[in-house]
Amino acid sequence: MSEAELRAAITRELPGVRADLERLVRIPGIAFDGFDHTQVDRSAEAVAELLRGCGLDTRVVRSGGQPAVIGSRPAPPGAPTVLLYAHHDVQPTGDLALWESDPFEPVERDGRLYGRGAADDKAGIMAHVAALRAFGDALPVGVVLFIEGEEEYGSDSLERLLQEHRDDLAADVIVIADSGNWDIGVPALTTSLRGIVNCFVEVRTAEHAVHSGMFGGLVPDALTALAKLLATLHDDDGTVAVEGLVSPGGAVVDYPEDRLRAEASLLDGVSFVGTGRLTERLWTKPALSILGVDAPRTAEAPNALVPSAKAKLSLRLAPGDEPKSAYAAVKAHLEKYAPWGVQVEVTFEHDGEPCVIDATGPMFDAARDAFRTAWDGVSPVDIGVGGSIPFIATFQEMFPGAAILVTGVEDPHAQAHGPNESLHLGEFARVCLAEALLLRNVANAAA
Repeated sequence: MSEAELRAAITRELPGVRADLERLVRIPGIAFDGFDHTQVDRSAEAVAELLRGCGLDTRVVRSGGQPAVIGSRPAPPGAPTVLLYAHHDVQPTGDLALWESDPFEPVERDGRLYGRGAADDKAGIMAHVAALRAFGDALPVGVVLFIEGEEEYGSDSLERLLQEHRDDLAADVIVIADSGNWDIGVPALTTSLRGIVNCFVEVRTAEHAVHSGMFGGLVPDALTALAKLLATLHDDDGTVAVEGLVSPGGAVVDYPEDRLRAEASLLDGVSFVGTGRLTERLWTKPALSILGVDAPRTAEAPNALVPSAKAKLSLRLAPGDEPKSAYAAVKAHLEKYAPWGVQVEVTFEHDGEPCVIDATGPMFDAARDAFRTAWDGVSPVDIGVGGSIPFIATFQEMFPGAAILVTGVEDPHAQAHGPNESLHLGEFARVCLAEALLLRNVANAAA
């Protein structure tokens, strides 16, 4: 199909694609513990119905976790196969009072579609569906759609699913639609992502709480000890101070400071932390954050010295680092710098590999050309992402011969994972066209 024919086909299909996206958004498929997992089952079945409607041989699968959906159509003789990935589960909503509308009732405001999962990642699913519908029976490549059901909860069963269905998922090109674009009007290919190590540190000072007046000034309390210990994790400028972590830097794209402050909702007077280019600090250097602390609530705290306190830490690993050695470095640091001889226990929660993608070769050229056409001559930017998609490293390991293209539908204002998540509808139309053009270009590049 020509570019003009694909543009017309996408325009024709977009109203139905949007309607189906809204139907998906209405399903609260949250894979976290404590939520109704029948909704995740319902979400998987809705996705399976969409893929069957595209003529794909489709089944719902699971391997001890939440349901994924696999749909496939064989390649025409001599044509390559493309694996299209997205996920149908979503993040919890958080505080509903912070939402301007019901998170599971999609609403359009100012050219954006609001709702949990509208961007991350149900729009990724529908971009795949839009491209398939545009081609109809004239699809120039083989396709395998793999739509995961627990990405937001850590993808615990993903590696087992990939192993069990490895032959069915084998492809020449893998498109992972779970990232974002550089800006509205500027597409991007994601070429590096940080890894992750989450752990807990607990400090203990006494067998039980004691009177703060009778013993204060002599006996250390666990909260003060924990605060003092956590303060050693960063230098005065905010740089991570844990020895043994990889910190290569090297990002080359500039991030406008005013834009970054606005996107991060940083308050007036609050400075950035760390050193180096902003994009290095975001993409290619480690970051260590304190996500939470278990301690008495202020409204209920007695005048007593707290005997134990616990914090959750999240380390984002620079590309090139390794989760096990990074965890060992953090654990060693916390044990070394424990003040006043307090007892320290560090426990592991989960980790994920960082990754770097060599985005060169004919399939990446095909992708860049598709993006350039869909965005009316604007070339895509190669970006890093400070967040983590650990399974990309798994795909790299299991399918070493495949070109992995990390794309997405989000923009800097999407607020994925936060309240009022939204999708820019104009950019979504470009994403759908870009994917259709990509499939055509991949077929041409392999001819």
